[in-house]
Amino acid sequence: MTELGQFRIWIDADAAPRDVREIVFRAARRLEIETVMVANQRVRPPADNPFVSFEWVRHGPDEADRFIVEHSEGGDLAVTADIPLAAELVDKGVHVLDPRGEEYSEANIRERLSVRDFLSDLRDSGVETGGPRAFGEREKREFAGALDRYLTRTLRRRKRG
Repeated sequence: MTELGQFRIWIDADAAPRDVREIVFRAARRLEIETVMVANQRVRPPADNPFVSFEWVRHGPDEADRFIVEHSEGGDLAVTADIPLAAELVDKGVHVLDPRGEEYSEANIRERLSVRDFLSDLRDSGVETGGPRAFGEREKREFAGALDRYLTRTLRRRKRG
């Protein structure tokens, strides 16, 4: 049992920037939140942080997603840039942040999924759509701020209720 109650943070670690993982690791230690990194490649959890573990899934690119969906519970927090995974998790009641600090919710996930599918269709037909902007200090600060706001809001709610 952590300060926030039964609560886990899940990191889709295959694509999560190192800076994002480090920010989550610090929060996990400070608030004693169980945090699980999941990837289909080996990623080392910090050796000096007992609140962070790693699950290695061996098969295919969507296996990490399946693992997170199967093992997460409503009320958990997931960090992922994978919009289809985010949609599944939101439907399950899991809170989702992307590595740039955007919070996915029932109110916005269908729109994000539609835009993602539209851009994918454009790319498949040969249209050059570009990619996301580079991950830098600004994105790192936005993620850290979003995580802090989310954890503060959650902690307050759980203390009241």
